[in-house]
Amino acid sequence: MWLSLTGLIAVIIILIIISAFFSGAETALTAASEARMRQLVKRKGNRQAERVEALQTKREQLISTILIGNNAVNIMASALATSAAIALIGDGGVAIATLVMTTIIVLFAEVLPKSYALNHADKLSLRIALPVQIVVWLLTPLTWLLNLLVIKLMRPDNLADNSREEELRGLIDLHNQDTDAEGRETGAMLSSVLDLGEISVEEIMTHRASVTAINADDDPEDILRFVLKSPHTRHPVYAGKPENIVGVLHVKALLRAIEENSSRDISGLSITDIATEPYFVPETTQLFAQLQAFRKRREHFAIVIDEYGDLRGIVTLEDILEEIVGEIDDEHDEGLPEVKPQADGSFIVDGSVTLRDLNRILSLELPDEKAATLAGLIIYESRHIPAIGQEFRFHGLRFRIRNRAGNQLTSIRLWLSEPV
Repeated sequence: MWLSLTGLIAVIIILIIISAFFSGAETALTAASEARMRQLVKRKGNRQAERVEALQTKREQLISTILIGNNAVNIMASALATSAAIALIGDGGVAIATLVMTTIIVLFAEVLPKSYALNHADKLSLRIALPVQIVVWLLTPLTWLLNLLVIKLMRPDNLADNSREEELRGLIDLHNQDTDAEGRETGAMLSSVLDLGEISVEEIMTHRASVTAINADDDPEDILRFVLKSPHTRHPVYAGKPENIVGVLHVKALLRAIEENSSRDISGLSITDIATEPYFVPETTQLFAQLQAFRKRREHFAIVIDEYGDLRGIVTLEDILEEIVGEIDDEHDEGLPEVKPQADGSFIVDGSVTLRDLNRILSLELPDEKAATLAGLIIYESRHIPAIGQEFRFHGLRFRIRNRAGNQLTSIRLWLSEPV
């Protein structure tokens, strides 16, 4: 009897160990970093990491296999413990066996292995990948039947979107909460990369009202003086009316044409001949697609048009890069005179400043779905073209119209908080 009872207890202990293995395996394989496994496979050719990736790819089959194995050994261990308790103390052993086995299984087969696996997910998943793969293979017929039964009973929605992008955004937000200023800046850049697929060219372009183009019929000497004074290296060229863009003049192309002329006489120089063909893009183009197009075409400059083919503005490669890394200034940039801090804590803001730039500069969260500029937002919110001196309060800010030219709001005073 004692040998039989000793053997029974040994079997129960083995079953509890197997149950702990299944519990830990489930937590480790589901919590293991997919990105880290990918790097181990890509850089080191780690075979165990490949197995982990294979198991994570078939997550439903993995979970079904672990649930089957875990429940099977738990039930078997409980049944054997109940049998041993009845043999020792009779019918009263059922209650005692239930209490003891519940405590042992919860503590030693669930809580402890899962806690350890959660804290050492990557390391443990690499160690157990092979035996778990073997178990999955052995139980494949049973899991297939189980999944088939679930599909028949539950009819799960195969179109459910797991939204990997939202998961990435959540991870970035969590990272930003537990890092320093440099880490938060990195997180902001990563978020900006994800935003490229949601922002259109229209939201970041330089509006045509702020674009200085070159008249192809102007005197070449005047064009040269204009180009040398300009902080930009590329300029749209128009013929007849400013909306009729016929080319893009690069400073290097102009200087090269002058250099090739031995007499240095540029009076007969044709600007349209040295200007490159303009690259037109729709205003609704997403920034990610535009960035790819710039790379493919080896372009840095594009003319933005609306659905009717009319000129809306210009967009550059630098504009898109600034959406990711923030403002990029060089020795020729003129800075941002459109946002001027005042002694009373307010700001004088040019109406043409884009909401995205204003949000970035002043750490605001003004919506840019209905308008691209501050002037556009005020007109949209007020539902009319305000007069000079009118004040508005919306989105937690106070605005006063300082100046306007015709129907265009040119200068606005902005308070981040109510003045005392």
